[in-house]
Amino acid sequence: MGRLREIREAAMQLLFASELHGELRPEDCEAFWTLHSAKPAIRNSAESLARDILAHLPETDEAIAGALQNFSFERLNNVDRNILRLAVYELMHKPDVPVRVAINEAIEIARRFATEDSAKFVNGVLDRIARTVRTESTPPISKPAN
Repeated sequence: MGRLREIREAAMQLLFASELHGELRPEDCEAFWTLHSAKPAIRNSAESLARDILAHLPETDEAIAGALQNFSFERLNNVDRNILRLAVYELMHKPDVPVRVAINEAIEIARRFATEDSAKFVNGVLDRIARTVRTESTPPISKPAN
């Protein structure tokens, strides 16, 4: 696993923990790192990314809710919701991350932490969001890689 994926996966898991407790508490981070060993640079980057995502949560969640079809934001399971938050944050606030990378990374994280159906769902939602928040010479992918 690459360094950036490791950071993204840890950030998603920290977002999940913050949802359970209503915030990203230092003790939650310590408990997480007790179970998941990582180098200090990975830890710091993942915590920083999670905090950045949380700082932009209202606009991120609004973009997700607007892209859902026949499904309410409140019905999203916690894992899918936080994978989407991570990728949407990157699409909206990290122009150095290509659309394809943000979407593919989210799909791979969904495959690892959720289900194959989640990967397809995440892909569809992110494809819709990417079309509205970013335009690049390479269009967003429309089908997850196998």
